[in-house]
Amino acid sequence: MKVLFVCLGNICRSPLAEAIFNWQINQQGRAGSFQVDSCGTGNYNLGDAPDPRTVHVAFKNKVPIEHTARQLTQKDLHEFDLILVMDNHNLRHILHLCQPHQISKVKLMRSYDPQGEGEVPDPYYGREKDFDEVFEILHRSINQLVEELIQP
Repeated sequence: MKVLFVCLGNICRSPLAEAIFNWQINQQGRAGSFQVDSCGTGNYNLGDAPDPRTVHVAFKNKVPIEHTARQLTQKDLHEFDLILVMDNHNLRHILHLCQPHQISKVKLMRSYDPQGEGEVPDPYYGREKDFDEVFEILHRSINQLVEELIQP
């Protein structure tokens, strides 16, 4: 299965989600069952590494992270089986680009959050606590996602 995580600039939320997902499926011994990537709807940070605060929160939680920012393409909408978006603004943008048959594979990341649906807030203009909050939201949402995806 091919899973894509999407935010705006692809340096905070979506590369962290990608890293957490990869870490969790590795813990389950299921890494070979998935192809995982992340991207942004904007072209602000093309070729950049994740934000240093994102790297810090991943490191602090013992989650390996390595990514180069890229922008969402039409090819992504065709190739990925599940596209998980961090907020409603980017969700609307992606749905506008989708063909009708692609719409069902696009979901908000927090549709898997056991604490309730909503958006993953963008921590870019925030402080360390905001990156910690995003990590917690993504960790519990991805834990639920992985449980659902690896059920027999």
